[in-house]
Amino acid sequence: MILSSEAETLAFGAKLAALLRPGDCVALAGDLGAGKTTLARGVLSALGLEAEAPSPTFAIVQPYEPPETQIPVWHVDLYRLDDPEEARELGLDEARRDVAMLIEWPDRMGERLWDDVLRLELNVEPQKGGQPAARRLTAHVPPAWEDRWPPA
Repeated sequence: MILSSEAETLAFGAKLAALLRPGDCVALAGDLGAGKTTLARGVLSALGLEAEAPSPTFAIVQPYEPPETQIPVWHVDLYRLDDPEEARELGLDEARRDVAMLIEWPDRMGERLWDDVLRLELNVEPQKGGQPAARRLTAHVPPAWEDRWPPA
């Protein structure tokens, strides 16, 4: 799928939000500037967050709870982790049953990333004719998501 603008990325995030429930995890992969945080902001906005969601790069985990959002959500950014073992200290395994998770830089978890995660990869497409760069979104859909995918 091609997301040709920030608005389309936010709109896709809103569609994804309609599918999300506690216990779900969405892994957002891609280079710096690929649109991972923008997509997460679209999800969080559609779930009721009124303010613009900050990037959790420095906090690492940014939790949201009702009534701020319709369901509990953890927005996680693992960019600053140097070792997959550091992810254990964040309590992701324990929180996983009760919250929906949006995880940026999931590769930093190594083999610790769960098998039932919806993996979305964003890649910047080359610019054409002065147009803003589009994003190619590739989904790796596990069996746990097949009855909900693709978003309407």
